[in-house]
Amino acid sequence: MKTHGSTRRQFIKAAGAGMAALTIRPAQAGDRIASIVVDPEPLFDLSPYLYMQFMEPLGTTDGSVAAAWDFGRDCWREDVVEVTKKLSPTLIRWGGCFISYYRWKEGVGPRDQRKPMLNMCWGGIETNQVGTGEFVDFCRQVGAEPLPCVNFESDGREYWQRSPKGDIRSAGPEEAAEWVRYCNAPDSKERRSHGVNEPYNVRLWQIGNETSYDRNAFDCETAARRTVAFAKAMRQQDPTIELIGWGDSGWARRMLEIAGEHLQYIAFHHMFNPDRGLANSPLRGIEYRKDPAWTWERLMNAANVHEARIKWMREQVGNNPTPLALTECHFALPGRNRCEVLSTWAAGVANARLLNVHERHGDRLKIATLADFCGTRWQVNAVMIPVPGGRSYMMPVALVMSLYRHHSGSKAVKVTTAPGDLDVTASRTGDRIYLHVVNTNRDRPVTTQLQVNGKAISSGRIFELAADPEFEVIETQPNEIVPVEKGLPTTGRWTFPAASVSSVELSVQQA
Repeated sequence: MKTHGSTRRQFIKAAGAGMAALTIRPAQAGDRIASIVVDPEPLFDLSPYLYMQFMEPLGTTDGSVAAAWDFGRDCWREDVVEVTKKLSPTLIRWGGCFISYYRWKEGVGPRDQRKPMLNMCWGGIETNQVGTGEFVDFCRQVGAEPLPCVNFESDGREYWQRSPKGDIRSAGPEEAAEWVRYCNAPDSKERRSHGVNEPYNVRLWQIGNETSYDRNAFDCETAARRTVAFAKAMRQQDPTIELIGWGDSGWARRMLEIAGEHLQYIAFHHMFNPDRGLANSPLRGIEYRKDPAWTWERLMNAANVHEARIKWMREQVGNNPTPLALTECHFALPGRNRCEVLSTWAAGVANARLLNVHERHGDRLKIATLADFCGTRWQVNAVMIPVPGGRSYMMPVALVMSLYRHHSGSKAVKVTTAPGDLDVTASRTGDRIYLHVVNTNRDRPVTTQLQVNGKAISSGRIFELAADPEFEVIETQPNEIVPVEKGLPTTGRWTFPAASVSSVELSVQQA
């Protein structure tokens, strides 16, 4: 296995301050190289929630929340907080399948009085030492907003309505409303009795999880009517909250017809294998190690599969303006611990292409993620937590999410021209243009000229992630791939390395 990370271990400072005063020289006549050309006219707002994460207690399957919590000191592990600050998610969701049998009151109040529960989907016992207060505290520490999911009458699934021990696990609108009051009401007696005088002010809530994925549970009509009941009850406690309803599996149009006036977002999920049904796919087990070039080709194709899914959801909602919320999304590749290929830099580049897909659909897609956030085994996690010891580190998907999060504009703009091997999106904040550039060529760099229509580029910086596509991010080599900052030459010409992901920041002025 090649490890070319040694040249990328340090974060290089930008070119000297004097360079910022220089104007980038346009390409001269006779300089025949392909250009990246940007039209700086703003198209639509890019939501900061395109860089959310998703936290779910995964029990014995992948000890995510339990591993992140220091039970000896009753606090979050410092290394988990530190790495999450670098990841810098804007929003963290609490829920998943777990929410269908979660009773929130078991996770509040004095720790020695909290009731443990069976984790019926993921196995084992959930101690409830991490509950509402702890989750909100984590979000505040890392600068993210909290997004709880509420128990939506077990999403109609009878097998999660009662535990094997006989206790009731389903919860209705009243319990969801009480949770909103606990979090947001200034005079909540229950929260104040637990020593929390100030409200948590949780603004975003999702009603249920994957409600359409079980044909023996709620049908669309029932789910839509119950969504209305939940929304009304929850808003009685706080009229200012924003709600996400479920719209996958062809439900979106009807859900919005019945419950749309109560919803601010419509949700869907995409956990996908882009090679599903392909007999000789390298994206399974350790097959990826046998033919790296074929693996690269198949991973690069994932963006097409993912974009088709988003386009399908856009067709489902039609002309309804309700934004889309992709509150769970990741590769779901077969193999031990969700397939080790996801630890490779090749998978990081593939995930960057998925982020570009999200940005291109940012006029309708306003909430999105690409990982399960944290855990001890699954390669789909953004953050891996070594147990029983060691420091947490970012997986390739997290490396690209962090890069984009720190170098993105607030308004999408159009890329009118780009070389064929470069997947490029662009955004803008004021007089600064941001490019997200993925070199989809595994072994060949691409040289290009950077141009902004009607603008002169006064200075530029490139933040570059690049490595051998076969390099694997694991506990013994967790920090080999880091952003390298470089200054753009006065020529405005740049070479993007093979298999690289770069964020480019251009300061522009009127030409």
